[in-house]
Amino acid sequence: MMVKITWRRVVFALCAVAALGMAVAWLGLVPIAASSGHWRITTWFLHWTMQNSARTYSAINTPEKVRDDDGLISAAGHFRQACQVCHGAPGVPPSPVMHAATPHAPDLAGTAAEYTDRELFWIVRHGIKYTGMPAWPETGRDDEVRRMVSFVRQLPTMSPQQYRALTQATEPGPFARCTGCHGADGLGRGQQDVPVIAGQKRDYLLHALRLHAARKSFSAIMQTAVSGMSDPQLQAAADHFAAMPGLKDAPPVAPHPIVQNGLPGDQLPACRNCHTPGRPGPLLEGQRAGYLAERLRAWRGDETVVDVRKPQDPMAVIARRIPEDEIDAIATSLAQGGSALVKAP
Repeated sequence: MMVKITWRRVVFALCAVAALGMAVAWLGLVPIAASSGHWRITTWFLHWTMQNSARTYSAINTPEKVRDDDGLISAAGHFRQACQVCHGAPGVPPSPVMHAATPHAPDLAGTAAEYTDRELFWIVRHGIKYTGMPAWPETGRDDEVRRMVSFVRQLPTMSPQQYRALTQATEPGPFARCTGCHGADGLGRGQQDVPVIAGQKRDYLLHALRLHAARKSFSAIMQTAVSGMSDPQLQAAADHFAAMPGLKDAPPVAPHPIVQNGLPGDQLPACRNCHTPGRPGPLLEGQRAGYLAERLRAWRGDETVVDVRKPQDPMAVIARRIPEDEIDAIATSLAQGGSALVKAP
């Protein structure tokens, strides 16, 4: 007996299959317990699909530069506070609770080699659905993601001693969350991406810390570092580092003309107008040149986006009025102009 296939019967069969699927879901028959794990073929298929997706999207949806080998300390500090509990670290096993997840987070020392730098950037930046791997909290901080890519790339050959040296995790104290990156002396451990906070204005430090704690800043690393700190703890940290020898509250003497005079014809004010005693701007002279240049470029935003769609807060507008080819010169002038103002305690 032949059954004639018609469009009506095809539609009816598809509707019946959909209805059966909805009934199974409604009755709660789909096992979702993490304790049951996945079948091997399910694990293979999901991982294979994830790898293919990362390869495809990383090829079309990543910036030209995806790795920065010059900022391992800040990346290591963030990894210790945010990633170590799931992935483990050199000499540090992952949490047993997180290891019981389905799927559990991989040991990056063993799996990092499976991915290109571009794929790692895409995964760190965007996360992976249904795995517990979050996206990077701040969308405009590709610089932080690039440094994390470099750190993950180092994990396969990193010893426990090297990891502890990067994170300074063995140094106890009430400001351990800060000193891992900024150093016990507040001078940034010589890292170009970590600002000098010793001697910085107390009110500025406290304002910045409160913004980080409220997740209103633009740094995933700093938001994580101060997460869970009470306001009295934030005040104590600001008091502690502001009182340390380092930057001094003095007018900038850097010789760059934009620092001293600005560009009146382009409505660009001089840096010294705000970053000087009695004004709310932070101290700049003696600050890290790399940090200053990076922050100015971050404030400028994506060059492919028109100004009207970019942030209109004062520093963002000012940064966009600074000629691109002057940014490094300004940063270097400020850093060198205040070299005598930074001293070790």
